[in-house]
Order: sequence, then structure tokens, then C-alpha cells
Amino acid sequence: MSEPSAQLTPDLAELVAAARAVRERAYAPYSRFLVGAALRADDGRVFVGCNVENASYGATICAERSAILAMVAAGQRSITSIAVFTDADTLAMPCGLCRQVISEFQRDARLVVANPRQQRVLGFAEIFPEPFVLDR
Repeated sequence: MSEPSAQLTPDLAELVAAARAVRERAYAPYSRFLVGAALRADDGRVFVGCNVENASYGATICAERSAILAMVAAGQRSITSIAVFTDADTLAMPCGLCRQVISEFQRDARLVVANPRQQRVLGFAEIFPEPFVLDR
């Protein structure tokens, strides 16, 4: 359920702080739109990522996918919660591609989107109710 959140739980506040900090390391010389993401894997570890742009725009990696790649490289496969932080005036939701990638690792994760002025907590399935699923 979507809710504006004046007070985050400690675990979500930790993710927002980590996303905010890693945002400073983003490489965005073209858009100047810095994004940080932090996720908690089901083993409790936190993984962070930032956007990394490329002159060939299709080679750009979003912060959310960057954090997921770090999680997978560390041997984890399940997300419990994820935070995305920008300085944008409005809250920036994950793009469609990131939504599909997040859904590969968890459909019931909590999502926090935040900027310096506000944050919003949602269930991930609220913003991506019907992902593509390949029959295995």
C-alpha cells in the first residue's frame, strides 16, 4: 500500500541514507541527473549502486540495476526492500527496465522513493503489477 512517509522505519531509513550517500558517486555528465539506490538482500546485507551514464545512451546503467548487479555478484538472489534517492523536485520512480529487473528478484519488496524533501513507501507490486515472466 502506498503511503507518504514522514517517519521511516529504521531499516528503510538506513537504505535511504545509503542511497543518498552513493548518489554522490554517480557518473552523469550528460543528464546531470544523479541517482543512488540501496537494497537489502534477504540475508540482511545492504548493496548500493549509482547511475553510470555513457555517451552511447543505451549503455547507461541505472542505480537500481547497479545495486542489483552488486547483490547478485555477492551471491544473493532476493531483495526485501529497496530505496531510490535523487535531488529531483518530484519523486523519481524506477524506470520500466529497472522495474522488470527488480521483479526478477522480488515482487513483494518494499520500495522507498525519496528526495531531500519527501519520501514515499510503496509495495513494489503497486508500481509493477504484471511483470513479464518466462515459463521455466
